[in-house]
Amino acid sequence: MIELVRTNSQNNDFIALVKKLDSFLAITDGDDHDFYNQFNGLEAIKYVVVAYNNNEAVGCGAIKKFNDTTMEVKRMFTDEKARGKGVASKILLELEKWTSELDFKKCILETGIRQVEAIGLYKKNNYKIIENYGQYAGIEESVCFGKKIK
Repeated sequence: MIELVRTNSQNNDFIALVKKLDSFLAITDGDDHDFYNQFNGLEAIKYVVVAYNNNEAVGCGAIKKFNDTTMEVKRMFTDEKARGKGVASKILLELEKWTSELDFKKCILETGIRQVEAIGLYKKNNYKIIENYGQYAGIEESVCFGKKIK
């Protein structure tokens, strides 16, 4: 059974999962990895969810304030052995719930066009493609999504 724990970016299990995520992205992003990686720092992320299966950390995700009404979803990852079991959707739903509790109205996110599984996850969870925002504006290798929470 999957247990979700709310924490922050200082959580050791979150840090370990993000290291696995960064290794995965270094391969799939190829030459674009350095560009994307500059926007993925862990410092002072207050809102992190870690998923556990039998006390083992198997997935994570985070939200951080983008503006007064919007949270940005960051650092979504599911360990390879836990994929295909709905872990990422559970994390995403918990992040959306937390967004709502914090009185934000929308979630946005960016992923790379090579992240086919991630794109499928967001579409399955009713995220809609939006215009690339912020540092991703004009970046052809990025696809951005948004979803109204309230």
